[in-house]
Amino acid sequence: MRSRIGMVIGMATKKVTITLEEDQLEAIRALVASGTTPSVSGFVQHAVRISLEDVAEFDAMLEASLDATGGPITDEERRWADEVLGIKPRTRRKRSPAA
Repeated sequence: MRSRIGMVIGMATKKVTITLEEDQLEAIRALVASGTTPSVSGFVQHAVRISLEDVAEFDAMLEASLDATGGPITDEERRWADEVLGIKPRTRRKRSPAA
């Protein structure tokens, strides 16, 4: 039998505070009121899950593309691309000594 912890069955959860724009929160609450989503937390959990899946898919696609084209960009290739794109190399700022 699965245990119920928080709002999710069988999964450990932790309560956090997030900041949303007022119109976003109003839109989510309207979805809750219409029964489209079970709760604000449920909506946010779903959105985070989808975003994490998207990141994982993109990483896998990028890795496959790099494997198919010779691997990650080299420092020399990066310098060439930066030059072509007009991106100036970063200069390291000197840190002032701690007082």
